[in-house]
Amino acid sequence: MEIAVTTQLPTIDQEEVREALQTALRHESELARARRDSFEHACRTFEQQHQMSSTQFMQRFDAGELGDDAQYFDWYAAKRGLDIWSRRFRILSGVSV
Repeated sequence: MEIAVTTQLPTIDQEEVREALQTALRHESELARARRDSFEHACRTFEQQHQMSSTQFMQRFDAGELGDDAQYFDWYAAKRGLDIWSRRFRILSGVSV
């Protein structure tokens, strides 16, 4: 897929714009990776504590099998965060300008 980039900066060279965008994408990709890694670590910790994968946990949690313990809501948030930031990292690291 191609995405067109337009600017309203007639006095700035397109190569300079490209370099600035590359730097911004790289920076955002690094932040997304750090967030993904943090959520991944949290999920691994919960998985070890409860002897089930986060995928199994989500299925059981969504089915109402696990109750309302606060740590389950923390695990739910960690798994959702992992999914969101994994996708964002994949998108950002797969884009080049």
